[in-house]
Amino acid sequence: MPLFHSKVELHVLPPDDVTLAQFILDHSEVAHPHRAERPRDAPWLIDEETRRGLFEAEVSIRQYNTLARALHAHWGIGNNDVVALYAPNHVIYPIAIWAAHRLGAIVAMTNPSMTAPELAYQLKIARPRLLMAHIDNLPNALEGARMIGLSRSRIIVFDAHKSSGRLSDEVRSIEEVVESGLTRKKYPECRLKKGEAKTKIAVLCYSSGTTGKPKAVAVSHYNLICNIVQIATTLRVNENYAPVEEIRFRPGDRCAAVLPLYHIYGLVANLHFTLFAGMTVVIIQKYNHENLLRSIERLRITHLFLVPPQVVILCKHPSTRKYDLSRIRFCMIAAAPLTAELTLQVLELMPHIHLGQAYGLTETTAGVSIWPLSQKVGTPGSGGQLIAGTTVKIVKPDGSLAGVDEPGELWVKGGQVALGYYRNPKVTRETFTEDGWHRTGDEVIIRRNGDLFVTDRIKELIKVRGHQVAPAELEGHLLAHPAVVDAGVIGVPDEFEGEVPLAFVVLHHSARANIAADPEKMRAMRESVYHHVAQARSREKWLTGGVEFVEAIPKNASGKILRRVLRERAKTISRRVKAVEGGKVKL
Repeated sequence: MPLFHSKVELHVLPPDDVTLAQFILDHSEVAHPHRAERPRDAPWLIDEETRRGLFEAEVSIRQYNTLARALHAHWGIGNNDVVALYAPNHVIYPIAIWAAHRLGAIVAMTNPSMTAPELAYQLKIARPRLLMAHIDNLPNALEGARMIGLSRSRIIVFDAHKSSGRLSDEVRSIEEVVESGLTRKKYPECRLKKGEAKTKIAVLCYSSGTTGKPKAVAVSHYNLICNIVQIATTLRVNENYAPVEEIRFRPGDRCAAVLPLYHIYGLVANLHFTLFAGMTVVIIQKYNHENLLRSIERLRITHLFLVPPQVVILCKHPSTRKYDLSRIRFCMIAAAPLTAELTLQVLELMPHIHLGQAYGLTETTAGVSIWPLSQKVGTPGSGGQLIAGTTVKIVKPDGSLAGVDEPGELWVKGGQVALGYYRNPKVTRETFTEDGWHRTGDEVIIRRNGDLFVTDRIKELIKVRGHQVAPAELEGHLLAHPAVVDAGVIGVPDEFEGEVPLAFVVLHHSARANIAADPEKMRAMRESVYHHVAQARSREKWLTGGVEFVEAIPKNASGKILRRVLRERAKTISRRVKAVEGGKVKL
């Protein structure tokens, strides 16, 4: 059988008897040859807002150990309990993860921009005993908790001091909770037996499916540790393989955490891998391009982990060239392909950097491939080459295996492949095989030199700023609009977002007749459909690609939407809009 293997050997296996927190934080006890020694003057974390650094002693003694004591003492958090995080990037965010892991708890990581019903749906899957939210989304947190019957006394708030009002007596601030832990007795730390890290869940990361209902991917401690080690091995972290100025990761380097830490890409690459490599992570709570540029200068940032929409802004924003980017030595782009044109534009800005792409999924704990050390600049459009300890096969529609330069669905096997979907054995069986393969739903081609290219998305998901949006979820919600009788949603390219949802909508006969000869009524109906989604769903699910009224949604004999037909129609619409914008007609 034609299998594809990584060119790099995983010569030292990851430990399988420690938690993620123990692997990252107890570096004197958990040795690994690729772990870099952190300089004494290099903080672990820096709060971009205050520019305050947290060094090892404060991270361990003052923060996560104290927080773990409080969580155990006040709420009895312990082995396999679930703690949910509903907050943007924050310097306490990783500390909350590590505190929960010290107790053997599972961390459910949710998107802080979700509406209360969306949050409640995910909380019903996770069944948390505790919810940590941010003051900015506290109203949604309170409503989401109410909807699942979680008491207000089990909600902790980040940045409560930023509120003009007073918290209710039941809700507690994270600062208050940490402070209370100083007087508590030592907690019972979770200790794993040999091999137990492979089955013990560390985090739940949500991933949309074709049905539109989010699924919680159960990621083990070993999955996370393994992917960190796989990347470090592939990129030869802690090795003197080149002149110091050409080594990609050096102890004391600084990276900007602009990716959301609840996302698997941010959690693994932007946070834990960089800490393992002896780097400092600058925690940026809210992404703002000019603030990022200012931080690159002031905080001497050297490494960027980005998604394509951020790269577009970096290249096109007029402020970019006002700042000194000469310290940047490394930029990785993932979550969606980057065009060759944008790659060249980045190199025009920063011609000296290591630049390339990586490919992965939530179900593979982020990394499957990355551009190799042999290429300072990765092949444009490629997701790189397989990381250490990874095997893949490419399956054609007829079930046979594809070879070099042949397309098919990518199946992945390796220590980074997640356990499955939490409390969802049926869908787990459909996606994860008993012998360890994960069916990615992505159509790919692997070239003779090992470069992996994603050519199509079999799963039909829309990727908006790296977030997965399921068309079926939006279609189901559109059908609840009183004027809509049918709908089909696809993703269309967008320069800044990567993709955005476009809805093809069939209206009831009376609604069609009402708007047929009145452009103003048609515009009002479009706005009504758009706001129907915008008022009930998080930002990435809004119909930014537009609303198009059609006579019927194309479907096959079994009733499945023919999205390829809709995509062709979208191209026609795009050409028509460009002609209009070219000056022929003004709408």
